[in-house]
Amino acid sequence: MGYEEGRGEPRMRCRLFKIFLPILLFSVVSAQKPFQLTYQDVRMTMQGMLGYHVEYKEFSPLLARRTLKIYVEQFDPEKIYLLAGEVRPFVDPKEGRLQAVVQNYLKDDFTEFGQIDQVFQRSVIRARTLRSEIEAELIASDSIPGGSRAEYYSDYAADEAALRSRLKTQLTRILQAEQQAAPRAAWTAERRQKIFALWERRFARFETPYLSQDAEHMRSMHVLKAMAKSLDAHTSYFSPEEAFDMRTSLEKQFEGIGVVLRESVDGVVIYDLVKGGPAERSGKISQGDVLVEIDGLKLNDLAYEEVLKKLQGEGRSKVQLGLQSGTEFYRVELTREKIVMTDERVQYSFEPFADGIIGRINLPSFYESEGFSCELDMREALKALKKEGKILGLVLDMRENSGGFLNQAVKVAGLFVTSGVIVISKYAQGEVQYLRDLDVRSYYSGPLVILTSKASASAAEIVAQALQDYGTALVVGDERTYGKGTIQYQTVTDSGASSFFKVTVGRYYTVSGRSTQIEGVKADLLVPTPYSIYNIGERYLEYPLKNDQIPSAYVDPLTDIDPRNQRWFEKNYLPNIQKKLSVWTQMLPVLKNNSSYRLKSDKDFAFFQKTLDRQRKGAGVQLSPTENWGVRDLQMIEAVNILKDMAIDRKG
Repeated sequence: MGYEEGRGEPRMRCRLFKIFLPILLFSVVSAQKPFQLTYQDVRMTMQGMLGYHVEYKEFSPLLARRTLKIYVEQFDPEKIYLLAGEVRPFVDPKEGRLQAVVQNYLKDDFTEFGQIDQVFQRSVIRARTLRSEIEAELIASDSIPGGSRAEYYSDYAADEAALRSRLKTQLTRILQAEQQAAPRAAWTAERRQKIFALWERRFARFETPYLSQDAEHMRSMHVLKAMAKSLDAHTSYFSPEEAFDMRTSLEKQFEGIGVVLRESVDGVVIYDLVKGGPAERSGKISQGDVLVEIDGLKLNDLAYEEVLKKLQGEGRSKVQLGLQSGTEFYRVELTREKIVMTDERVQYSFEPFADGIIGRINLPSFYESEGFSCELDMREALKALKKEGKILGLVLDMRENSGGFLNQAVKVAGLFVTSGVIVISKYAQGEVQYLRDLDVRSYYSGPLVILTSKASASAAEIVAQALQDYGTALVVGDERTYGKGTIQYQTVTDSGASSFFKVTVGRYYTVSGRSTQIEGVKADLLVPTPYSIYNIGERYLEYPLKNDQIPSAYVDPLTDIDPRNQRWFEKNYLPNIQKKLSVWTQMLPVLKNNSSYRLKSDKDFAFFQKTLDRQRKGAGVQLSPTENWGVRDLQMIEAVNILKDMAIDRKG
């Protein structure tokens, strides 16, 4: 257990209907013991979360209202199952129903949710009937209907005819996506039938549990998820499988053979290989190969879930795969092992400049595991860059960084200051804690640009704003970052926990006393990224906590330090606190002018902006050979140019 700064949900969310392709890294799926929730578990777990929460301490009619709404949305987020009249009593409940939900919660009675489940069950049966009719029409047709644009539905369908129209749009887009994925495949009625059979299996994985007669576990799980989410945008409850996946994401390592699988029309295919894993090292397995055997067992009649279970091995260290590559069948034996996800750890590069180099470090998340962490990887990257030449400028790229461990954010920020307060945490009863960098060494003190986007969140925002506060770095990118300024207590990283959740316990502030909550980190220099046109961020989530501010801590008050340790801090820490710098902010007018001139003169960036404008208006984008920025990373290029200006101006 411990404090986890929160992952947020900043990844770009398309406002269109989502056609998802279930891709699972089977090696990450852990064999779990049978897990059954009871109605008694719901209240016990919820009371535990309420005990931690920064704002709410008891389940109230307000939370009941939110829970009912979320419970319905969890089932039908895309609004393709339910009718408006069916859900109105639950998404707009009367006060009496809310009081009943609260009173029944105290008695471990979830009757109201059972009533909603009955509506869900009827809607599943209706959707299956409608899909069957629509699929028959589309299979019989030689061409896919045109003009089937993705839709985002703001409300539930008014009647069955409207629902049927939405389902037809969904199924048509599925055909379009599958055709684009395999353009060389013969477009026959048989293939269309196979496509729909594949997708019906996918739909069934979601729908069938709602038709189960043994509803207590399923209902308890969904109620807990809805109740947790009712507290705020970042409090969540997780199943053991979800917790395992989250641990893997945070720790960047897992046990397995290192293949990524996708269920397709042609079978279970190798979608990708994990770099450095047993599968890649074997040199025998390729992307696109079809998995047809596991330890000699043919997979023809096995469901996708059973295939994944077979690959888990149930404790066996070796597994033999039978694969089909075109017309060739072959077998390969692999040994399961601990795999470190190196592609999701710190990466660095550089380019020559003047009598030194400009360094580029990509920090994808704030991870920590046994033997390695992002802070240690950052140190190694800086050490390696210094061997290449004098570092005249450094870009810290956090455009895709959605957060991670709070302690790692403090340590990474500490690499670029002498010492001082990085984060101030404020909890439910007003308790304040100062998280400090005590290492008096600064590992790099030259021109520093932090490259951010609207997707940069949580721990990434802590680092960006803390270094911006101290004046040791300039922030470049979208107008603002994601805007998550809350701290979560989580049990996810404790594999032996009795339940897995993260709950918001406080707010964080950087040394200036500012919070990134909702507002995000404001860029010093605006260089838009592809995320800039999307409505992503804390302000677009339901039930976010408000933004506020506390006194700054440039002069550390040491109020949370044990009096017995005060003298050490006064002698060894206070004299070395990072002073607030102004050298880079004084350069901002010149840097902005130079950057603006470059961006306006760059034909590729002009086309990039034109493309963003068209996408913002919902128009399609026609690429031509003369108007295509191609593979150039325009934001990184400009960040490097800004650094060159900083280095030259500073030298001059």
